[in-house]
Amino acid sequence: MSMPISKVVVVTRETELDELVRRFNTKAQAKFYLQQGGHSFADIQRTHDSYQRVVGSVIDSIPREQKIQRIDRALIPRFTFGSDELVITIGQDGLVSNTAKYLSGQPIFAVNPAPERFDGVLLPFDPDNFSAPLHAALHGEMNKRPVTLARAHASDGQELLAFNDFFIGAKSHVSARYEIRIADRTELHSSSGVIVSTGAGSTGWLQSVYAGAAGVVATFGGKFIPPPDQGRLPWDTDQLIYSVREPFPSQTTQCSLVHGRLSRASPLTLSSRMPSNGVIFSDGIESDYLAFNSGQTLTIEPAARQSILLTH
Repeated sequence: MSMPISKVVVVTRETELDELVRRFNTKAQAKFYLQQGGHSFADIQRTHDSYQRVVGSVIDSIPREQKIQRIDRALIPRFTFGSDELVITIGQDGLVSNTAKYLSGQPIFAVNPAPERFDGVLLPFDPDNFSAPLHAALHGEMNKRPVTLARAHASDGQELLAFNDFFIGAKSHVSARYEIRIADRTELHSSSGVIVSTGAGSTGWLQSVYAGAAGVVATFGGKFIPPPDQGRLPWDTDQLIYSVREPFPSQTTQCSLVHGRLSRASPLTLSSRMPSNGVIFSDGIESDYLAFNSGQTLTIEPAARQSILLTH
C-alpha cells in the first residue's frame, strides 16, 4: 500500500441467528421452532454473541479519525470498492474468497472470529492477535501474499472470476455434456461436471477429488501415488488444475482428458452440449454463475490480476 488508506471497509456476514430471525421474523419465534425440534438455541445465541463481540472489537481498534464502512457479504457484488481502501473480512475462509474476486488489488486483512471452530487457512489474524497487525496494515507495513485468481470468459462476452475454484456442469443431478479442449486435444464428455482449482483452492475442493481417487484406486488393489505436496500449489502460481468428475465412456464420449494443468498459454476451452440448465459458478456460490448452454463456449485461464492478502 503505497498511498494513505482513505477508508476501511469491514465485511461481515449473517450469523445463524441472523438467518433464523430473517426466516421466522423474531428471535422468539426462531427459538420456539428450534426448541420444538429438540435443538439447542443457547449454542446459536452464544455463537452469535461471540461473533458480534469480535466485530465490535475490530471496529473499536480502528483509529477514530479513520473513515469506516461496514457491509454485509450479500452486498459485495453491488458494492464499489475504492482503490485506496483497506478491506477487513471477519468470518470463515469463504468470506475472503467471496470478497476477493470483487477487488482490484485492495489488500485484505482477514480475521478468524472463532479459531476454535474454523481452521482458517486464509485467516492469519484472530481475536487475540489482530490489533498490532491492524495498525501496521493501516500504515502499509504488512507483508503481502499475492493470490492468483481464475478467469472464465464466455463467448457472449460475460466474465466470471474465482478465488478458489470453478464448477462447470448442470444445475441438476443429470449429466453435463460438453466438448473439452486443451492444447491440440479435444473430446466429447458426459460427466458430473468439471472443477477448475486455483493455487489457493488446491487445499479445498481439489483435495476431495484426490481423496476420492485414492479410495477408488485402493478398492481395486492399486497404490495411489499422491502428487507432490499432496497436490497443493503455491497461491501465486500461474497455473490452474482441472479435474473432471465421474466421466462416462460411451460410443460417443471419451475419458482421457480428465485431469491436468492449464495456463494462459494453454487455457481450457469448454463448449456446451446442454440445451438448458448448464452453468458455471465460482467458489461454491450457486447464485454467482453464468449460463452455459448449447452455443456457449467458455475459456478458462489464470486471471491477469491477483488478490492481495495481508499476513504476519
